[in-house]
Amino acid sequence: MIRLRCGSAEEVKDDSVLMTTPMPDEDPQPDAAHSGGPERPLFARRFTSSPKGARLARRLAVRRMGEWGWPPASDASCTVSLLVGELAANAVTHGRVPGRDFRLVLEVRGDAIRVEVSDASPIRPPAVPSPSSEDDESGRGLLLVDILATRWGAVPRDPVGKTVWAEVPALPDVPGPSAGEPGR
Repeated sequence: MIRLRCGSAEEVKDDSVLMTTPMPDEDPQPDAAHSGGPERPLFARRFTSSPKGARLARRLAVRRMGEWGWPPASDASCTVSLLVGELAANAVTHGRVPGRDFRLVLEVRGDAIRVEVSDASPIRPPAVPSPSSEDDESGRGLLLVDILATRWGAVPRDPVGKTVWAEVPALPDVPGPSAGEPGR
């Protein structure tokens, strides 16, 4: 079993640096009308299509996962963090259209956490990640997504662009041994 170690969620002290833009359908208010069933946890934001925007998206995803009950060092939060980082980096690197942002959506759907990153480029990633050689300095992001996600894909976005999505199990965090507990 490969164990991934994540650092603690960094507090974003100044969200105005990148001017994240809430959209009308983002973050429903607690007293908002809904269909009568339990409200699914949902987080949606637009970010500047830049490396700083991708970093902020990852940090805010970890923070939101913590608010939903998955601490920053939990397997679910670490996996979501890695997926957001890879998909956002791809949106910034390969899907960037000048003047357009990318959008991140996190949603808990039953027993899965769905990560969606939308950008303005209509070019979809390959359905099967291409193998890279030892000497390649990049090109392993989709391979990582393929390994970490239970399923993933890309769909066209109306009116322009695409959405790349990935799902991971929404399992409760199982606490590991504490540093102060001998014999574990």
